[in-house]
Amino acid sequence: MSFNSLGLSDALLKAINKKGYTTPTAIQEKAIPRILERKDVLASAQTGTGKTAGFALPIIQILAQGQRLRRRPVRALVLTPTRELAAQVYAEVKEYCSFVDIRSTVIFGGVNQNPQVAVLRQGVDILVATPGRLLDLHGQKMLSLAKIEFLVLDEADRMLDMGFLRDIRRILELMPDRRQNLLFSATFSREIKRLASGFLNNPVIVEDTPEQATVEKIDQKVVRVDKGRKTRLIIKLISEGNWKQVLVFTRTKHGANRLSQKLVKAGISASAIHGNKSQSHRTKTLDGFKKATIRVLVATDIAARGLDIPLLPHVINYELPNVSEDYVHRIGRTGRAGARGEAISLVSGEELAYLKGIEKLIEQSIPSEIIAGFEPSQGTETKIEEPQKLHFRKPKPKSNKGNYKKRQRKFGKRPE
Repeated sequence: MSFNSLGLSDALLKAINKKGYTTPTAIQEKAIPRILERKDVLASAQTGTGKTAGFALPIIQILAQGQRLRRRPVRALVLTPTRELAAQVYAEVKEYCSFVDIRSTVIFGGVNQNPQVAVLRQGVDILVATPGRLLDLHGQKMLSLAKIEFLVLDEADRMLDMGFLRDIRRILELMPDRRQNLLFSATFSREIKRLASGFLNNPVIVEDTPEQATVEKIDQKVVRVDKGRKTRLIIKLISEGNWKQVLVFTRTKHGANRLSQKLVKAGISASAIHGNKSQSHRTKTLDGFKKATIRVLVATDIAARGLDIPLLPHVINYELPNVSEDYVHRIGRTGRAGARGEAISLVSGEELAYLKGIEKLIEQSIPSEIIAGFEPSQGTETKIEEPQKLHFRKPKPKSNKGNYKKRQRKFGKRPE
């Protein structure tokens, strides 16, 4: 199938051709016609499957063909969980609008709001936003959602993971009831289905590929190693393999900082990216990584969600995630555009239960090996321990005897 058969306008086909696209992806092929039919859509799609074009192209076409409203109020809102994803979605939307009279912009926190407000005042048709900055500017009466015709929740599962449910509900209350709703999520969890049932109207369900299918083109490997020797091992792998572009995942922000510092001391250019880093640092770091001036990007799950890094050859799980689905999201950053990718997980004895859960999810056993000089200690084949229960002693009830005697001395005996 070609893009010509999806019902898109000549202007959009021209923009698609300019980007070098020839054949639509599975999610684009399934979603675009349904959205053009003005159906609500509940879509399951991983990052890197072309889902942005899947919702952006039909929205742009409908807005361009419709009546232009005075002062260009926001008519389409795309909500994303992270700043990086918001910037990425906006960049794509802007390219698709190259040959139509549709304006777009992006707003997110961590940067000065004044330039964002200035653009909004000039009139915007499509707004890409993170929930926090959107509610902040709405509270300041810097924007209105009263004319919204399209709402897109992009990577809705991650929004719920990040605690944005309350913000999403507040935003829904600010928009007209009559609108077209599109929800894109990597998984159809119980929480996602509950959220979707609350605002989607008879949605068409569109699915890309099952999660386990997304990992088939990635060479996965587990390397057994003690927790305290992981840093030395990762330095050995990167240095001896002469790897130029490696995405490394840690569980915590502190762990990301610490690992990146140790890599730099070992002579490997590296930088950490997570929620505590400023937006300017995150943008600069990501740009350096894409241009290969930074060899290793150390990231937490939240910061790396939605990153689009073409032809990324290596992903290393310095620590396994405690949520099995996050493993699929992590390694899905490699093996794109038909290229092979490699995903290596450094697994200590304490993480074996996590590994078991991941293998159950992807329905396959991941090959395991031990590297000479980094053999795990004996007795590390243990399950993850349950957190210890804390026992507190109940404080003894205080006696009022002393206080009563004090009152007697101060005020005298109570009259009989």
